[in-house]
Amino acid sequence: MRRLLARLALGLLALLAFAGFVALGTWQLERRAWKLELIDRIDQRVHAPPVEAPGPQRWPHINAADDEYRHVRASGTFLHAHETLVQASTELGGGYWVLTPLQLADGSLLLVNRGFVTPQQRTPESRGVVEATGPVTVTGLLRLSEPKGALLRDNDPAANRWYSRDVQAIAAARGLERVAPYFVDADAAAAGERQRPPVGGLTVIAFPNNHLGYALTWYALALMVLGAAWFVVRDQRRRNDDGGTDGAAA
Repeated sequence: MRRLLARLALGLLALLAFAGFVALGTWQLERRAWKLELIDRIDQRVHAPPVEAPGPQRWPHINAADDEYRHVRASGTFLHAHETLVQASTELGGGYWVLTPLQLADGSLLLVNRGFVTPQQRTPESRGVVEATGPVTVTGLLRLSEPKGALLRDNDPAANRWYSRDVQAIAAARGLERVAPYFVDADAAAAGERQRPPVGGLTVIAFPNNHLGYALTWYALALMVLGAAWFVVRDQRRRNDDGGTDGAAA
């Protein structure tokens, strides 16, 4: 009786493990389909013609699903006196993002990540360019605020040390009001134009998609459970057959 109960318990565990691994594999395939759809949607947004950046009436409804990486356009005047440097690591090396408020026609403000500068270009005077003081039009990708800081590094507004583009914190530190809850990563200079600091167009868009590999791993584990169960059943049958033969010979 105990041996029968042990076999039933082992069989139940094998069945649960098999079902669990199959469910996990199927979930990963569903995640893969979702990720591919997301990548396609973001790719369409990035390469679409720019649309007007959402105004104050849309600010409460900004979200990642509908707005992240949307190609937008905004016109206004840069407030260079309120520039903020945020530490950055890019394909050009380590340095800083230059975030500058853009004052729009209605008086509201939009933080624009104008691009990357090296540590030697921290100050406007060291960049060798004349900053625009009149009306400008900026195009770029809508990005959501990055609150609190980076991994293991909190923003320190009091010391003017910034490790993430936290729109609300930067606005508060600079005394800015009516600031959009998102920022814009400025596009690169147009083809044929010289790239001058800050260098735009360095947004990294990467969505890891390892779900197929994970799914195959879970399915492989499910097959291993089936294989192990088959070996156990076969071995038990052999033992029963051997026991039956020995009993007959005796």
